[in-house]
Amino acid sequence: QVQLVESGGGLVQAGGSLRLSCAASGRTFSRYTMGWFRQAPGKEREFVAAIITSGGITDYTDSVKGRFTISRDNAKNTGYLQMNSLKPEDTAVYSCALALPERAPRSQRAYDYWGQGTQVTVSS
Repeated sequence: QVQLVESGGGLVQAGGSLRLSCAASGRTFSRYTMGWFRQAPGKEREFVAAIITSGGITDYTDSVKGRFTISRDNAKNTGYLQMNSLKPEDTAVYSCALALPERAPRSQRAYDYWGQGTQVTVSS
């Protein structure tokens, strides 16, 4: 069993930056693809970004490309989401998740483990 704990959310003005962290328990973090998802009020949860086990390949939804960077430190069992040039439409609860590497990283159903989420609010 793997437990995930996100941190780093908060309130920021438009154009600002935040860095989210996702700390994983256990020793198997490096075996999983890590993804970030977000859910805005009244909307369905959506894919944001994913990174494969070694960190060599990343994937982003179009709306965050060039602004967000996903990374991971397997030695620390921790993943990150650096968010720059934040916009009010980025406001959401952000959750990290882990999926087996052979599964499609953009699909929520691929993910077996989820964190509780951290709130990101971007004011205009």
